[in-house]
Amino acid sequence: MAKIAGILGKKVGMTQLFDTKGDVRPATVLQAGPCVITQHKSNTKDGYDSAQIGLVEFVKESRVTKPMRGHFAKHNLPPMKFLREVPIEVEEKAEADGAIKVGARVLVDIFEGERFVDILGISKGRGFAGVVKRHHFGGGPKSHGSMFQITGSIGSSAFPSRVFKGMRMSGHMGNARVTMRNLRVLGVDKEENLLVVEGSVPGPNGGYLVITKAKKPPRERRGFAGAATVDPLKAAKRAAKKA
Repeated sequence: MAKIAGILGKKVGMTQLFDTKGDVRPATVLQAGPCVITQHKSNTKDGYDSAQIGLVEFVKESRVTKPMRGHFAKHNLPPMKFLREVPIEVEEKAEADGAIKVGARVLVDIFEGERFVDILGISKGRGFAGVVKRHHFGGGPKSHGSMFQITGSIGSSAFPSRVFKGMRMSGHMGNARVTMRNLRVLGVDKEENLLVVEGSVPGPNGGYLVITKAKKPPRERRGFAGAATVDPLKAAKRAAKKA
C-alpha cells in the first residue's frame, strides 16, 4: 500500500512553549494543508514514484496559466497556486498504482505519530550584505579611523596571483532554498490543520513550505530522550472547555 509522505503549508509564526521541567522551547506554528493530489507519477510510466499535490486556497482562475487550467480541468480540480511533488511511501509494490488517487485529500493527520519532520522553504532575502552579516566574520580593528566591517586581504602574492573560487566575500544573501531537517513535532491539530514544530523554519510569516516526514530521523538513546512536551493545542482546548 502507498501513502503520501508530505504536505504543503504556510508559516503562521513563532511562539514559545514550556515542557514539564519548566524549560522554554522555541516553537513554530504551521498551517499544514489541506491539499489535493493533482497528479500521480508511477515508476512504470515516469521512472519514479511521487505525487504532485496542491495547496487548497482561494485563487482566481485568471491568475492561473492556461496550461495549468487544463491540468486542473482534466480531473475537475479547483485552481491552485502552489504545487509541489512529495515522496510516496510504498509498502507493497503491487498495490502502489491503485492506492494513490487524483483528487484525494491530503491532511495534516499523516503526521500523527511522527516525531520528526523535514521542512523546505525559501529563506528571507537580505539583499547585498557584507562579510560580517553574511559570513559572521569578526571584522578588523575597531579603533578610530578603521573600517572594521571589511573583508581584508583576499588574494595571494606572486603565486598564484589570483583569488581562489569559493572565497567568502560580500554578495547576495538569503532568498535561497533551505531545508531544515529533523524538527521535532510538538503538536498536531487535525481540526484546524495546524502543525507545531520545535525550532525555526526558513522564510517569512505566510511563506510557502514543503513538509515531509524525516528522511533520516535521529536515533535517541533509551533514557536520554528528555522530558515529554505538553501538547499546547490539546491543553488550550481542555482549558477552554473547563472555562
